[in-house]
Amino acid sequence: AKNVIATKNGVTLFYFIQSPDFADASLKIIEPASDKDIATPSNVLFKYEVKNFKLTDQTPGAPTCDCNNSNKGQHIHQIINNKPYTARYKDTFYSDLKPGNYINLAFLSRSFHESVKNKNAYSLIQFKVGDTKEKPADLSGPLLFYSRPKGEYLGKDTANVLLDFYLVNTDLSPDGYKVKATINGNEFILTKWTGYGLSGLHQGENTIKLELVDKDGKVIPGPYN
Repeated sequence: AKNVIATKNGVTLFYFIQSPDFADASLKIIEPASDKDIATPSNVLFKYEVKNFKLTDQTPGAPTCDCNNSNKGQHIHQIINNKPYTARYKDTFYSDLKPGNYINLAFLSRSFHESVKNKNAYSLIQFKVGDTKEKPADLSGPLLFYSRPKGEYLGKDTANVLLDFYLVNTDLSPDGYKVKATINGNEFILTKWTGYGLSGLHQGENTIKLELVDKDGKVIPGPYN
């Protein structure tokens, strides 16, 4: 009854609960500006403007999602250079950055860590810090960013695990671009940009790889695709 898509070797992939879509929510970055050169590496200021979405609120439906939920409420997921995201519960914060080129994606997240997938709910910028020879990446094509799951799941949170990712400049469809998810060696093809659930993951370490592919299954070029 769980909107099951497929089960392979005990791992079941299903459509995640339908939660409020926050169609009017928006996230806009104020600092740093895109393509900015920040001279001194140190604590870099990030400042966002959030509208029609309340950070730290519990998302309606959170008690029934039967999955990991943040008791601190709704937040921003900040992903820097494809590292695991940091949850940000305020619209202004600092990140300690060394010299280099940075790709910074931020998007609004429900309290149970599912991303808000509307065209105004994210911000993607690229900027430089300090003296660096790192070249900027091309961010104009279709882009895939990994979000969940990450870290450790304990107790009842292990029963249903959210699989979620963020797309920029593209969408998925049965006859177009898709995401190939390889979960503990089992391949699943995702044809819809939405939150997915996983059950049947084993105790101990589980591995998940996501790839953005074209209709022939070839990986689409992009820094993290």
